[in-house]
Amino acid sequence: MKEAKIYTPNYPLLCSPIKLAGLTLKNRMISAPMGFPDLTQDGLLTRDAIAFYELRARGGAAAVTVGEAVTHYRTGKSHGRSINLQHPDVLAGLTNLARAIRRHGAAASIELAHGGKFSAVDRLPGERVRDAVKYGPADETLPDGSVVKQMPHEMIGEIVESYGEAAALVKRAGFDMLLVHAGHGWLIEQFLSPATNTRTDEYGGNAINRARLAMEILDAVRAAVGKDFPIELRISAEETFPGGYSLKDAIEFAKLIESRIDLLHVSAGSNEESFYETHPSMFMERGCNVRFAEEIKKHVSVPVGAIGALGEPEQMERIIASGSADIVYMARSLLVDPELPRKVVQNREDEILRCIRCFMCLAERMHTQTRICALNPVIGREYEAQFDPQPTKPKYVLVAGGGPGGMQAALTAAGRGHRVVLCEKENELGGAVRSEKEIPFKMDVFRLIATMKRRMELAGVEIRTGTEVTADYVREQAPDALIVAVGGEPIMPVSGDKVVTAENIANVSGERVAVIGGGLVGCEAAVHLAMKGKSVTLVEMADTVAADANARQRPALVGQLYARCSVITGLKALRTEPGGLLCEDREGKTRLIEADGVVCAVGSRPRSALVDSLRGTAPEVALVGDCVKVKDLREAIFRGYHAGLDI
Repeated sequence: MKEAKIYTPNYPLLCSPIKLAGLTLKNRMISAPMGFPDLTQDGLLTRDAIAFYELRARGGAAAVTVGEAVTHYRTGKSHGRSINLQHPDVLAGLTNLARAIRRHGAAASIELAHGGKFSAVDRLPGERVRDAVKYGPADETLPDGSVVKQMPHEMIGEIVESYGEAAALVKRAGFDMLLVHAGHGWLIEQFLSPATNTRTDEYGGNAINRARLAMEILDAVRAAVGKDFPIELRISAEETFPGGYSLKDAIEFAKLIESRIDLLHVSAGSNEESFYETHPSMFMERGCNVRFAEEIKKHVSVPVGAIGALGEPEQMERIIASGSADIVYMARSLLVDPELPRKVVQNREDEILRCIRCFMCLAERMHTQTRICALNPVIGREYEAQFDPQPTKPKYVLVAGGGPGGMQAALTAAGRGHRVVLCEKENELGGAVRSEKEIPFKMDVFRLIATMKRRMELAGVEIRTGTEVTADYVREQAPDALIVAVGGEPIMPVSGDKVVTAENIANVSGERVAVIGGGLVGCEAAVHLAMKGKSVTLVEMADTVAADANARQRPALVGQLYARCSVITGLKALRTEPGGLLCEDREGKTRLIEADGVVCAVGSRPRSALVDSLRGTAPEVALVGDCVKVKDLREAIFRGYHAGLDI
């Protein structure tokens, strides 16, 4: 009889179960609360929202936490679209959502929240939110002019009761656990904070009084769900602004309430004042907030969870092994790769797609009220993706270009059953992304190449590097479909021995560097060179820099840029000279920027001539990425994905 093979996970602690009250989680990886704005106007779940959360359950997370469920909708709605737990018709959607999560073996959890003074409150479309009266711990006027009224006792009692009613409702709907949000600047934290809670009654003053609302809410929730139903509390370990509470204060609060909860979720930051503490940028170390969980865990007996740009299996295993935390949470990492937990459990970590922390997922919600991801084109279309048809007749698909758009097109086409050959002119895959290897804070972008190559190999894509696709080559191959993803070519406003493109930034000479172009690429190049110790001057023709960065990414990038580099706007580069880069301002006056080396980062233009030569060489021809119109990484992957679907 053949001996059974023993399966040993590479990350045994990360893959081990943990018990919370009457619930056992199958591993230590939890999908953190994320809101999905595709709800009805009155706060009911849609099938698209349900599919959004189900995707992470299917991907192997131990628990999936539904975000932004408001307990007292009239006063507590913090976003334009939030789940209304007080709507008379909300139960059916909640039930279907819990079932969708649980049927994949994940525990269904939901975040109970109230925005307090940051609530948008119910307003008709087009009305200015700041005109609404909001309620918080004390009277104040917010920077945007919004008037905040001190929450009266009657309203406090009503809100506490709403938490208990919401808890009973979600338990009835089939949820396995719930999270009470007491962090990130929302209502409970507003009461905890000495900076915002200036009350003189039993809900203000000393630390115990400021914690009274939290304790009353937790007591109401426990009474509603019973002792075997896990209650998770999310806190910010520090508010990170003057007058806010400290880590020491958070520890005392944790000790005060630990008997009322089963899991303590430790985050950081307070609303917009400390956005990048709550959502660490690419300029910050992964796991930079784990230290808070580690310190608080020393003082409490309940399990503690850590969060903050986590996603590397090795790091998450160390967190648990060292005793820094018992559980790890991921949000953005499970947007870009919902199957990350499953891949960890199955020892497939080489297939994990890493979050590049570009903030597109958060910025797009501000811009269009939708949720997307730069690297995962399924995000935002999870429901319809379940019905993508398989081809009735597999075809031979030739992909010209091995950049991200071409690789995504190859992956999608191969996943649908087509025979796919991908050709890349250079000897390496990656296109323009190859240059990110030189920039430490963009390393996750560079790692995309190896991950997508591995996924193509597993999907059966034949990869031919060092192979240029010409019209004659296409005719020789005779594919049924051709996907053209040959990229763009850099625009060079100046030339000379000291000039390199942003793609060849490693070859720039000297200690004084001039960067031409204040777009996203130029700003990142300038910051990188400054981090290496070079003296960097960035010149830009327009009045602003990083205008093409998204609304969440731009502040972090611009902050780094101005802290490290000299930035001059309103200048046009003319030519290089022995002493540096000669520029001209809007008045026609010339100025020499002293530089030993020059980096051109003014963008690219489509390879129109090559594209035109390939038109009509196959029965189906699709164009992807910069060879059509120069845009960004997200657009290339998005178009590549749909080009693969369209064949």
